[in-house]
Amino acid sequence: MRRLLVVSLVFAGCLVGATPSAWEMSTFADFVKGKFEGVSLGRDGQLAVAPKLETLFDSGQPVIWAVVPAPDGGLYVATGHRGRVFKVEKDGKATLLWAAPGPEVFSLAVDRAGSLYAAVSPDGKIFRIENGKATEYFDPKAKYIWSLTLGSDGALYAGTGAEGKVFRITGVGQGEEYYATGQANVTSLVVDGQGRLLAGTEPNGILYRISAKGKAFALYDSSLPEIRAVAVQADGSILAAGLGGALAKKIQAAQPAAQAGQQDSAPATYSVTVTAADSDIKPPEVKVPPVATAPTATPQATTSAATAVQDVSGVERSAIYKINADNTVETLFSSKEENVYDILTAAGGAFAFSTDQAGRVYRMTADHKLTLTAQTNDAEVVRLLQWNGAMLAASANLGRLYRLGPAGTTGNGTSGSYESPVYDSGSVAKWGRLKWQGQGTVGVRTRSGNSGRPDNTWSEWSDPIRLAAGAQISSPNARYLQFQADFTGAGASVTGIVAAYLPQNNPPSIRSITALTQATAAQTSGQKQGGSTTPSFSVTVTDTGDAAPVTSTGTATQTLSRAQGQQLMLSWQADDPDGDRLVFQVDFRGEGEREWKNLRRNLHDNTVLIDGDALADGKYLFRVQASDREANAEASAREAELISSPVLIDNTAPVVRVSESNRTGSAADIAFSAADAASTLRRAEWSVDAGPWHAVAPNDGVLDSETEQFRLHVADLTPGEHVLVIRAADSGGNAGLAKVILP
Repeated sequence: MRRLLVVSLVFAGCLVGATPSAWEMSTFADFVKGKFEGVSLGRDGQLAVAPKLETLFDSGQPVIWAVVPAPDGGLYVATGHRGRVFKVEKDGKATLLWAAPGPEVFSLAVDRAGSLYAAVSPDGKIFRIENGKATEYFDPKAKYIWSLTLGSDGALYAGTGAEGKVFRITGVGQGEEYYATGQANVTSLVVDGQGRLLAGTEPNGILYRISAKGKAFALYDSSLPEIRAVAVQADGSILAAGLGGALAKKIQAAQPAAQAGQQDSAPATYSVTVTAADSDIKPPEVKVPPVATAPTATPQATTSAATAVQDVSGVERSAIYKINADNTVETLFSSKEENVYDILTAAGGAFAFSTDQAGRVYRMTADHKLTLTAQTNDAEVVRLLQWNGAMLAASANLGRLYRLGPAGTTGNGTSGSYESPVYDSGSVAKWGRLKWQGQGTVGVRTRSGNSGRPDNTWSEWSDPIRLAAGAQISSPNARYLQFQADFTGAGASVTGIVAAYLPQNNPPSIRSITALTQATAAQTSGQKQGGSTTPSFSVTVTDTGDAAPVTSTGTATQTLSRAQGQQLMLSWQADDPDGDRLVFQVDFRGEGEREWKNLRRNLHDNTVLIDGDALADGKYLFRVQASDREANAEASAREAELISSPVLIDNTAPVVRVSESNRTGSAADIAFSAADAASTLRRAEWSVDAGPWHAVAPNDGVLDSETEQFRLHVADLTPGEHVLVIRAADSGGNAGLAKVILP
């Protein structure tokens, strides 16, 4: 049966045959591949009810790019790809504050006076919004403005592209180039505890610390192309998120199409109130494809830039670096599957970060213990913010703002669910018992099917198994299995789930049979000394029953020559999909015979040698049977067989008879016949006085029968006696000769 490798999702051990196996999930790496609804996952592999997750605001836009606190305790939210800025109140009610003149508002900032600044791209410009009115504040003459931040001196700093410059802005139209990074884009800007500017860049993934105009120090040069987010911890250390997909570059590539499809986005003259339960800002023309949709060569206006992230060959998709006060660097997190988009620091050296894996939010403690805190099941969570005692997560596709409750509060109050990845048993399996380890009120349901992804051909979810000691899985026997664990109560948790099963035993397969002649050791030695002209023939029959290509049509008959001292070698190719050890039996049957005769049995090798004289001339079929009975119980053992194409064995040479011989002067005329008892004649030749051989054609012109008549005319004979030798060979290479004396 199927060999189970030692991997995290499979019962440890290497098993063959119909041996009971188990699908076991118990580690962080096992569970993180599933789907979470109000359930968190600890680094120790514990599933538990997660902090409460609720939708605070649904923008109706494809993506939320930026969120900042408002002076009155509310929020400002910026979106793409239609360029909107909303004001969200504490209760989730929202007002459309401004419709930008460009499709993307990548960044927001609020100054000490409470004025709001919005960076619009492409053809990047910065607008200041005061008392509901927006006016152009500064034009850096840059294509993109990726990031804004307020400095300790009250100045506004802007990170731009595609020339990778940082601008310092002090008033309307008053700004200057502060630092040119030499990179294409400045994707993130943060001010550290000493008032210095930290700038993350793309495409070389360098983090700069800018201490004055034109003066900077490269804190870290990442192996990833983009520093997407930067955060400063209380102890002065810096966290930086490296992104492998170069999101900035992808957004740039998408912009021409986005602009072509953009509707008129002039400032709106009305306000719309939105609640978390009833959002009516729904742009009907904007359709964002699901996250699994691969970007095309020409991005369309409806493609979410945040989903168009590409892998970088040879490196991680993302990583989180910690740059300590002494400039030493350590990698706290790396992933080849998830892109990290934002980082939010917390007390005690802990921090949270968000990814594009179903919009997940993770939390890491100061001692590097990782917890999957929440999963929004949106495409990405691109921004995190601490607000009114709760964490906010802004998502893409579609743009929503989620609120995560403080530690101790739970999803929907006291419940949540976890859906496992699909498990492949390798073949149709008979399911056994399912049991789990944990505490509290937990119910585990299962479903099964024979397609790789659950669809309407799968069974319905079973009734829940509520006892940790387990119960028989009631889902139908199938190749694939999935479970869902439902948690009720704040103390409900699971640390491991095991599902037992008995894999179906699959039959072996014989793919081909090959028959050929092989010289014995004595003959091989003779060939090395004097050589041999005896030809060797082989033919292969595949598991389709088709013979190897031959010159004739239909089912070809193989002809084997077996001169004295030769052997017939039968070999075959066979395998077992479960990796079972196979045992073989070889039988033969001659033409006109009804029953198979055993040649060999209980073989583990795939070759048999037969003495060249063991089988008389004639046509034979060879049958190979394969069984996995040694690896399986008798009731579940499987067999397979394959029969070769006909094999003609010819050990007897043709008989050559001279019926007429006349010489007249320098010429002679000879009539002769050649006949073979087993196979078709293949050539006829003559030689005078041991001279060179000359071919001769039969009287009917075609050498195609077991018996042929020939007439030979030999000219230019010199006076005197001569010896004429006639040779005829059959399909097996056997040669018969006759001698004629020409007086």
